[in-house]
Amino acid sequence: MSGNEGFDLWDLKVEVVAPEGAKIWCGAKVGDYFELRGEMLHLPAGQGISIYSLASVLPLLAAKQRQTDRNDWMSTDAEVACPDPNCPSRLKITRTKLRRFNHSDTTAVPLGDDHADV
Repeated sequence: MSGNEGFDLWDLKVEVVAPEGAKIWCGAKVGDYFELRGEMLHLPAGQGISIYSLASVLPLLAAKQRQTDRNDWMSTDAEVACPDPNCPSRLKITRTKLRRFNHSDTTAVPLGDDHADV
């Protein structure tokens, strides 16, 4: 392991939110959630998530895990609408804990001399 190959990612909690009394069509309940720790998605025992709801939020999760400028919309916007236009639910993404990773623990591709901070 080289001297400084560490990087930080946020753990995320993604929770179902909806107006009180709203009908949720995908089978989820307000308060249902999953957590993302590194690249691993964790669901509580006995709880599922609609593949359509997951598909709506999935493209944002890797970006939401990374440090962003405080003025970037990714730092401030936290709710993703349900993909069903008849459903008022949303998935709320919350950054919960900053976790440290090492490059060599996450990929077989070594850092090289030409590695540039982007």
